[in-house]
Amino acid sequence: MTKSDPLVIFTPSGKRGHFAKGTPVLTAARQLGVDLDSVCGGRGICSRCQITPSYGEFSKHGVTVADNALSEWNAVEERYKSIRGLIDGRRLGCQAKIKGDVVIDVPPESQVHKQVVRKRAEARDITLNPTVRLCYVEVAQPDMHDPSGDLERLIAALQEQWELGEISADLSVLSTLQTRLRKGKWKVTVALHQAADDAPHTILRVWSGFHDAPAYGLAVDVGSTTIAAHLCDLHTGDVVASSGIMNPQIRFGEDLMSRVSYGMMNEGGADEMTAAVRDGLNALFDQITTDAEIDKTLILDTVFVCNPVMHHLLLGIDPYELGQAPFALATSDAIRLKARDLDLNLHPETRAYILPCIAGHVGADAAAVALSEAPDKSDDLVLVVDVGTNAELLLGNRERVLACSSPTGPAFEGAQISSGQRAAPGAIEHVTIDPVTKEPRFQVIGSDLWSDEEGFDAAIATTGVTGICGSGIIELVAEMRMSGIVDGPGLIGTAEQTGTPRCFTDGRTNSYLVWDGSADGGPVITVTNRDIREIQMAKAALYSGARLLMDKFGVDTVDRIVLAGAFGAHISPKHAMVLGMIPDCELDKVTSAGNAAGTGARIALLNRSARAEIEKTVRDIDKVETAIEPRFQEHFVNASNIPNAVDPFPILSTIVTLPDVTFNTGGGGEGGGRRRRRRG
Repeated sequence: MTKSDPLVIFTPSGKRGHFAKGTPVLTAARQLGVDLDSVCGGRGICSRCQITPSYGEFSKHGVTVADNALSEWNAVEERYKSIRGLIDGRRLGCQAKIKGDVVIDVPPESQVHKQVVRKRAEARDITLNPTVRLCYVEVAQPDMHDPSGDLERLIAALQEQWELGEISADLSVLSTLQTRLRKGKWKVTVALHQAADDAPHTILRVWSGFHDAPAYGLAVDVGSTTIAAHLCDLHTGDVVASSGIMNPQIRFGEDLMSRVSYGMMNEGGADEMTAAVRDGLNALFDQITTDAEIDKTLILDTVFVCNPVMHHLLLGIDPYELGQAPFALATSDAIRLKARDLDLNLHPETRAYILPCIAGHVGADAAAVALSEAPDKSDDLVLVVDVGTNAELLLGNRERVLACSSPTGPAFEGAQISSGQRAAPGAIEHVTIDPVTKEPRFQVIGSDLWSDEEGFDAAIATTGVTGICGSGIIELVAEMRMSGIVDGPGLIGTAEQTGTPRCFTDGRTNSYLVWDGSADGGPVITVTNRDIREIQMAKAALYSGARLLMDKFGVDTVDRIVLAGAFGAHISPKHAMVLGMIPDCELDKVTSAGNAAGTGARIALLNRSARAEIEKTVRDIDKVETAIEPRFQEHFVNASNIPNAVDPFPILSTIVTLPDVTFNTGGGGEGGGRRRRRRG
């Protein structure tokens, strides 16, 4: 190549170089390191190398592109366009040859490392760089004069035609290789796995002839209550299907410590729980591939995130040590396995990657949240709260990131609440209470109508009103506090104190009637003082963890809050703040990230470089163990008040005025409306 040769400029990369006339555009792109896709290696059969040439004068680049800057449209391109269609103005990079100076645009869908756009404005897009790629090759036939094995000739073809380094294959590939080669007349498509950018390649699968069907991957969030999976096309990054199931381990205990105890108290208990979660995963994978109508053997990569107890049980490790100080993990590093090592019924060579754990009770799910929300890249101080049975919290910015966990228990998911239930049609999810009449109005899952609107009864005829889900109980308790039905310490007043007959004596305390469906054979839904106490304990644990991280960071406020987790997506920021779940903050700075752990798993699935990134990030996170922090109990006691006995909520006070009421007739307790500034 000399300066007298045609100049080729690629956009949007801006890479340029001089190439001899007759050089295919794909070859020029490869030599310049331009991100132009190809499976067939330039043979004109995959069409992934589509490009758009531009003609005319380009003063910016200092070139004028003539109409004949590329070779003429050929039969291969015509055949492809007639069969599958080709956007007007596009060419195939392997067929179009350079004849003069030219500016060539590589459209997003033709880029290997394309951006997968995420819907949330504040979220980072995902750069597609999966561990699995497909390569079509033509293999030399065996020769009596130059004896070598079929695998060796396949590897040589891959290295020569795709400029690859070290390549290996396991027995499951060898067992079918010779049949595949001969059936394809020595032309095959190979699925290669590369764990990292500088790692050797491994052959996962071989297809006879040209195979252009997608390879798929699964991003799986193994939670203590639910297991969610996203099936992704590894070429486009698209989520093809998503599904979830209840974690079958629930029968051994709803919270994690119950499961640890089950393993301790029952011989073989840990093995039982491991078998249960693996069976659940196989059932989920069958379901999701059936829904997507794909062959399950096309899934060649999987990524898992889970809390530490689920991490150990998924791997077949007894979580006994996680049930006692110092809460030691068997390993905190990322783990790379084959899916069959986890008894998963996928292709024999399918890989499994489990993200690293952060600490004894801050697991791979929290690492996935850190990857998704990137507090370490934030200019402002962000608190990320993954709300669940065991809440994980991250606080940080570019300066440093802290992490801890808080044992909130299952109350936020409706468990241990008298009328509580999981989110399902018929469950109360949104509530308001009139501060004067104390009358409630609510919405249930499955209907957009409020309970006092015309047509509500007809809208819920199929489901009825069945109970209160997690987001509903948060709003209900906060509304009871705002309307003066509950005082700061968490006591429900009598009918006389509150001015409503909906408050009634219930044993030694009082309860509040939300809905009476008994006339139609439905449930009587109430909030008891025990329910209030359960929510107080859960929210105090959550707030205390956040407050402890803020102490360690040396701050009394945060700039913004991100509520992560499927449950976090349904929490009202105002009600959460009234309850005292989260620190005082501008409401528009409290956002939901949805299932951020699942998103982090998807990022790790689609971008192998992100795996190295999160492994480094986890090593740099400062871990705070709440169980040994002396101020945790102090914060917990203060946070038991609604919203807090000591910490001020000045921003909240500009939005709502909490009634200054006290229902403890014994003279103890403190009015929930009074707030004192936090002492020194």
